[in-house]
Amino acid sequence: MEEMYSESQKSEPDSTPEPKIIGLTGGIGSGKTTVAKFIEDCGFPVYYSDDRAKDIVNDNEDLKVRIKELLGSDSYDENGLYNRKFVAEQVFNNKDLLQSLNELIHPAVRLDFEDWVKKQTKYLIFKETALLFELQLNKQCYRSILVTAEDNIRIKRVMDRDGKTYREVQSVMEKQMPEKEKIKLADCIIYNNTNLDDLKDQTEKTIFDIE
Repeated sequence: MEEMYSESQKSEPDSTPEPKIIGLTGGIGSGKTTVAKFIEDCGFPVYYSDDRAKDIVNDNEDLKVRIKELLGSDSYDENGLYNRKFVAEQVFNNKDLLQSLNELIHPAVRLDFEDWVKKQTKYLIFKETALLFELQLNKQCYRSILVTAEDNIRIKRVMDRDGKTYREVQSVMEKQMPEKEKIKLADCIIYNNTNLDDLKDQTEKTIFDIE
């Protein structure tokens, strides 16, 4: 009987459900990272695509070679670390070069994310990425969340945080997908125009609605 039980157990399919992937995005100064921290406080894991990309460009040797071939040896410093300032200067006003760089980095991040998903046990997991809609990653998600705020509020936040001028922040925003287009694509919208308590309440309500 013990052997029969063992065999029947082996033949049963894995009943663990696949986690539902929730895409989380927002433009510069929107507060998307703060929302991600609130989500973690609620007990759900968050994959920080932008942060992981910063690690991957330093850790993935094949990717490093390809980036150097695209942008030159100065794309990495004398210590072999990604030269973010140099790369940003090369691609900031060159859409074709930026696209080529993204075509190298994004597949590496995608593979890293897939490995991360396999390790998760929660029924909801969140993928934070600035380019959720631009790369149509929302189509791979169960739901998408957009964190947004009025332009002047976003600009002031970044000016206070990064010490940039109004025009510098505005220039970055102009290169991102317009908020009105993102709002049309998002399943859930969190408006971050007031304070942290309100932002936290909206975040928790959004998670509850998704569940």
